[in-house]
Amino acid sequence: MTTAAAHVAPAPTPPIAPAWTVRAAHALSLLALPVCVWRLPFAFGYGMGGAAPDPVWWNTPYVLGLSVLTELAALLGLGFVRRWGEVFPAWVPRLGGRRVPPAAVIVPGALAGVLFSVLCADWLVLAFTEGPRGWPYADGWNVLAMTVSGLMTLWGPLLLILTVAYYRRRR
Repeated sequence: MTTAAAHVAPAPTPPIAPAWTVRAAHALSLLALPVCVWRLPFAFGYGMGGAAPDPVWWNTPYVLGLSVLTELAALLGLGFVRRWGEVFPAWVPRLGGRRVPPAAVIVPGALAGVLFSVLCADWLVLAFTEGPRGWPYADGWNVLAMTVSGLMTLWGPLLLILTVAYYRRRR
């Protein structure tokens, strides 16, 4: 006869990061998604009320590739809150199972956060000085363009917040 203790499931491992940072990391990848979807009509020659892109052979692969790379970069933010951001996965040659040096995550995260914050500052200046009139699309498309690209202005600060939380957890 077996005891009841033998059938008790092991205790779940505690999360690596606080719940708010997990939500922020997921939000980071979701912030990039509207801009990636917004770019897709350009890949197929639709200008959304503005000038259509030049019909060159590389336009479609460029826009699709840019959207995929943008989303992949955003998904890297999950490394701030997942185990693979602290320990290399076992499948990585020569590094599998070893601890990720905190500087290897903190330095690129901080640099990218500052870079995206500075780049988006130009968008904020344009948005508040000229509003939709400064955008090259038809009226309704301008509002949509400002909305989806405005979400990207949160990417840099959110990345910096995740970097600081990772730094505090790892020190």
